[in-house]
Amino acid sequence: MNLSKKILLVPQLICAAYIFSSCSGTDGKTSNSTSAADSTKKEQSAVKEDLFKPVDSAKYFKLQKYIANGDTTGKWPIKKDVLPIDGAILPFNRIIAYYGNLYVKKMGPLGKYEPKEMWKKLDEEVAKWNKADTVIKSIPALHYIATVASGTPGKDGLYINRMPDKQIDSVLKIAKMYNHDAIVFLDVQVALSKLKDELPRLEKYLKLPNVHLGIDPEFSMKTGARPGTKIGVYDAADINYAADFLVKLVKDNNLPAKVLVVHRFTQKMVTNYQNIKLHKEVQMVMHMDGFGPPELKKGTYRHYLYREPVQFVGFKLFYINDIAAAPNHLMTPTELLKLTPKPVYIQFQ
Repeated sequence: MNLSKKILLVPQLICAAYIFSSCSGTDGKTSNSTSAADSTKKEQSAVKEDLFKPVDSAKYFKLQKYIANGDTTGKWPIKKDVLPIDGAILPFNRIIAYYGNLYVKKMGPLGKYEPKEMWKKLDEEVAKWNKADTVIKSIPALHYIATVASGTPGKDGLYINRMPDKQIDSVLKIAKMYNHDAIVFLDVQVALSKLKDELPRLEKYLKLPNVHLGIDPEFSMKTGARPGTKIGVYDAADINYAADFLVKLVKDNNLPAKVLVVHRFTQKMVTNYQNIKLHKEVQMVMHMDGFGPPELKKGTYRHYLYREPVQFVGFKLFYINDIAAAPNHLMTPTELLKLTPKPVYIQFQ
């Protein structure tokens, strides 16, 4: 060893000796520090185990049969189902989501209420579902509109407002408030843009294990019409693009299964549904998004979701619009559990 290396080693050894003596005194700091580190490791391990909980295949198919609710047509359970990878949320849980945007209170309870009040209300909804269905556990979620269709063209002429990262970060923080650990959905309304141009912007968030995706055909204006003047459309090819995007993220980043929610309330909103491809990395939810009295909503559900099965089904409830006409009541968990198939994603707006 040459002299220069010896000189450099001296202060390093002194520092090492100081750190060692500071951590190994008789005041018990070593055991406390070790205990804290062990505790943190255990917590991280528990979180990882929960995120990557192995899929019980027998239970999966049993629950799919339960969700089919006695259907005898052969549509449900779906014939070409795909067993998901570890960490799959569905059908082991039912997702109860509050929808909205932090800038516009009218868009839903997420943004309309301050976090503490919002969580109180959402917890109450989750409790109602857990009481009504003891077979499938209900869990909370926040469904945030991260890309919002606009009535004005904007600088790029695409009629789209992209929410700043700080707003998405705020939603992720809200998801952790008041002893919660909710999953989060980022919803995309592309307007005159395209999924291939909008999803990459959200990639850093979709890489997080607790963040999932929603896409809304209503505001996919392929004809160039201004959003809100006509109902838009997604073809199976568009939905497959979104699913493939998520599949790649899951594989590249060793993530648990993702959930992809596709809004729908008319026949023409989704074309060529039979060509939608299922993946073990992505769980597909076709989400009944229309408002109105119960019979109208059930009719929409029956005509467009029951008759065109993909994998899982969701149902939206509107606190205001659903009670505007007689019989003026919001459908209850008991009513919704009578549907075929039973919805496993419930969204409130």
